[in-house]
Amino acid sequence: MANTVSAQKRNRQAQKRRTRNVQVRTGVKSAVKKVREALENGDTAAATVALKAAERTIAKGGSKGVVARNAVSRKISRLAHAVAKASPK
Repeated sequence: MANTVSAQKRNRQAQKRRTRNVQVRTGVKSAVKKVREALENGDTAAATVALKAAERTIAKGGSKGVVARNAVSRKISRLAHAVAKASPK
């Protein structure tokens, strides 16, 4: 346990950040999962809608610094590629 007042405050701040970061990461995972499930079911229209929502969620996670910038680009790119591949030409 932290002994000084400043260390106690840092501990409180770290706990708040951790809670927020976990929520953001969970949201990113859920968004990706929705796109993948729509693709597995063969529903390209739902996958396209889910992709748009997922892009926004993932980008928000990146802007907050929870998800690394390159990871954001990679996740969005892979999802978009998968949806484009499944969509009829």
